[in-house]
Amino acid sequence: MQSGFDSMRIIVVSGLSGSGKSVALHMLEDLGFYCIDNLPVALLKPFISQAVSSAESTYARSAIGLDARNALHEIATVPRLIDELKLSGIDCQVLYLVANEEELLRRFAETRRKHPMSREQVGLREAIDRERRLLEPIAYAADMIIDTSRMGIHELRQIVRMRVDQRATGRLSITFESFGFKHGIPGDADFVFDARSLPNPYWEAALRPLTGRDTEVIRYLESHESVARLIDDIDRFVEARIPEYQASSRGYLTVAVGCTGGQHRSVYIVDRLVARFATRHMQVAARHCALIVAGPPEPADQ
Repeated sequence: MQSGFDSMRIIVVSGLSGSGKSVALHMLEDLGFYCIDNLPVALLKPFISQAVSSAESTYARSAIGLDARNALHEIATVPRLIDELKLSGIDCQVLYLVANEEELLRRFAETRRKHPMSREQVGLREAIDRERRLLEPIAYAADMIIDTSRMGIHELRQIVRMRVDQRATGRLSITFESFGFKHGIPGDADFVFDARSLPNPYWEAALRPLTGRDTEVIRYLESHESVARLIDDIDRFVEARIPEYQASSRGYLTVAVGCTGGQHRSVYIVDRLVARFATRHMQVAARHCALIVAGPPEPADQ
């Protein structure tokens, strides 16, 4: 491959079936990318060569969807090809989408779609597991991982836009997200902190239906020094890592803070961290994974 690649930007979009790849590709199309879905891996290099040699600017920003319908030996070549493209001067990224197994099962049940890995005598759960293992080489090569387990379409579109825009501007985007361990650890977190050792507002009957954004819960948590100490510790640790992420040209950093249900302690801590980091960095956001879970809170662990 030759020069001229430095004017191109390629985003390879992959991930588990049902995790939102089509939504991500549609968002990239709205952002002006030329999008191709389900491209055979064998045609990836020829397509890029053709795009580079073309006088048309149509392909200067391209997004290419790759899925598990490729053979295992073909998928295994993707990381090496990505490295070649980057060495050639192409701004090339891999966007990989995941969701937890129960959420994928629910989505397939709702849509009644057939999983691409389903075969006779292969159940949906086994098909999901096979696909996860098959796509591991691409997952390990990913520059951006988005866990869509508790995301709606609009939130996913917004996150894709933010990640893509941040990479283009060269600024580091920092997202703090709260979650509940009983729902599972977010698959896209760079760092995970555990707040379950802190005093739990759940055991105060009046605080149980509230969240970490309510005044009564905030007052309760602020009355415990251990909460403030954990916030200080996370602040120092994450701040010390930021130069490393900037030096490696990473476009984003995701920090997850979890408690049992993701409703009280982790929500409060994330909001406090966002308030602090926003005074020092331009692109800081909060995401509260468990607050979108419908229904009354379930019993928390002691």
